[in-house]
Amino acid sequence: MNKTLNKNALFWGSCFALITTGFTFSIRAGILPQLGAEFGLSAEQLGFINSMWFLGFPLSMVIGGLVYHIVGPKTIMTVAFIAHTLGIILTIYAGGYTALLISTLLIGIGNGCTEAACNPMIADMYSGVKMNKMLNRFHMWFPGGIFLGALISKFMTDFNFSWEAQMWFIMIPAIIYAFLFFGKAFPKPKVEGATSIASNFKAMLSPLYIFLIVCMALTAITEFGPGQWIEIILGSSGADPMLILALTAGLVAVLRFFAGPVVAKLGQTGVLLGGAIFAAIGIYMFSVITGPMAYVAAIVYAIGYAYFWPVMVGAVAQRVPLSSALGMSIIGAVGMFSTAIFQPIIGSWIDGSITDYKSQGLTETELELAAGQETLEKMISFPAILIVLFIILFIWQKNSKRTKEMVAE
Repeated sequence: MNKTLNKNALFWGSCFALITTGFTFSIRAGILPQLGAEFGLSAEQLGFINSMWFLGFPLSMVIGGLVYHIVGPKTIMTVAFIAHTLGIILTIYAGGYTALLISTLLIGIGNGCTEAACNPMIADMYSGVKMNKMLNRFHMWFPGGIFLGALISKFMTDFNFSWEAQMWFIMIPAIIYAFLFFGKAFPKPKVEGATSIASNFKAMLSPLYIFLIVCMALTAITEFGPGQWIEIILGSSGADPMLILALTAGLVAVLRFFAGPVVAKLGQTGVLLGGAIFAAIGIYMFSVITGPMAYVAAIVYAIGYAYFWPVMVGAVAQRVPLSSALGMSIIGAVGMFSTAIFQPIIGSWIDGSITDYKSQGLTETELELAAGQETLEKMISFPAILIVLFIILFIWQKNSKRTKEMVAE
């Protein structure tokens, strides 16, 4: 006799898996200075370690997306739990740089498997308006997990908990999602109606999809770049870096919950263009102000990037529909992959700035503040380029719409 499908347990298991992903982002950001100090790592080396998180994510996301209809979500989430567990334990017992690279890659693989399995699983369990509502509520828990993880990391750091203890804490939501999934019947993947992989790839070769890929690479690094370096870049700004990370993530979670009316009012391109402008202003504010005003900058920055990820994925679904689920998985993977590429580059910017300002006689707090602000100035280039690209997209899509109307007449 077949087991009854427990949608509630599967949904909450998915949410706790995404909370685990959020914890791995914010808690790792919180312990980054401790890892650098304990293992004698440069900012560039820390950047390569960060990049493994963003590299493992797209690799497993793409592979999981390709095999989802073959192996199903249960197998993919089993791999996710194993990868999360091994990654966390290997990080805690790491003896140095190489072990940290491998452990962070494993954590990234676990995170990517979560995305690859849970998104289509939720879509398979629900339909219509209910499906969109549940997917939105699921996606709240990535910034929600970052918010909770940032507060937990700040509390544990303030009370002198070791970085190893903070890593062990990530196992709590991982064990919860494993418990919720254990022994449950999973929905069978919906194969009917899916287009072939060949037609998906053909659609992904269109100029519009390629253009969106470029935009996704820059929206992702705009979103994830400053956050992963929050302790190092803003540690000497006079504001608490982990509170800033918690503030931005918490605000993003709320904004994404109410994304529907905003996108309906401004349109996808309007939301993306407005977001790029706010993100540029927010990062600029981070680069020139100190003290409590940094929290104002955090609010502006959060408004800027809040809708980037879901609206970019939605743009693919709406504007390149023949790319299907694979197209959405690929663009998400590109976002994570581009962030992996930029991590060591950001690290090298920090190292270079520190060297330059040291030669000018700056030390300690002044040195760290100057280096952090100069690095943020360079990061403004990401949303600045996006402003240009989204203006081009707006004109392009407006002309395309006008052409279609003329043909129809």
